[in-house]
Amino acid sequence: MRSEKVTPINQAAVGNRIEPAECDKHGPFDQKVTMLMGRALRSQCPECARIASDQREAREQAEQALTVRMALSRKLGDSLIPKRFADRSLSSYKVENKGQADALRFCRHYVKTFTQIAETGRCMVLLGKPGTGKTHLGAGMANDLMRTTSHSAVYRTVGSILQAIRATYDRASEATEASILASLIEPSLLMLDEVGVSKEQPSDFELTTLFAIINGRYEQVKPTVVISNLDGHQLPMAMGERCVDRLREGGMIVVPFEWESHRGKEGA
Repeated sequence: MRSEKVTPINQAAVGNRIEPAECDKHGPFDQKVTMLMGRALRSQCPECARIASDQREAREQAEQALTVRMALSRKLGDSLIPKRFADRSLSSYKVENKGQADALRFCRHYVKTFTQIAETGRCMVLLGKPGTGKTHLGAGMANDLMRTTSHSAVYRTVGSILQAIRATYDRASEATEASILASLIEPSLLMLDEVGVSKEQPSDFELTTLFAIINGRYEQVKPTVVISNLDGHQLPMAMGERCVDRLREGGMIVVPFEWESHRGKEGA
């Protein structure tokens, strides 16, 4: 095989030097001139180069901020947090007694340590009297988590889940029961509200659906926050003992809401 002869680059064709130059905007500067293969490559005015770099960085930051806002908008939209609670945060929760202070502290700690929470799938239940701010704190946790981290969170009531699944039985429905369950199992955090709201014996359909959700998240080591007007003794009847067992594993956090209703008051 004949080899081709490689011609070495003429070292004299490559070189650097500094020359005085004048910028129309910023005056004199030392210009670097690089000779490459007979061509002279001249450096830009340092101040012009700095301004161009700052403008480029500002554009990139604006584009990143827009991307973050769009992603957050999608996350908040997918979360389906009720309009009344869409702007709620933990910092807007009004504290007037020790019980409220303790509840707020538990919820803040849960969000602050969510990276560790997510590794173990540790669950939380907010239990007690209606109108005491449980949904505010639950929505606040979801909102704060999505605004400050890359984690996703969804809010659903038991009633809305059952209604959505029943709707899939219509042949015209594009959704399926499997897709609805997947949308509840996949997010980093699920807020499951109005558990046992009727205070009646749940149907087999309700118990089966709740177990599919809780067990699905349990198997994927995904934490769930349950919100209910019931107390700890009544919860197994509303969800089924198997669901509560799944919630307990890993050290379920129980936050009681035992003060009187604040419904109708600011921050409730």
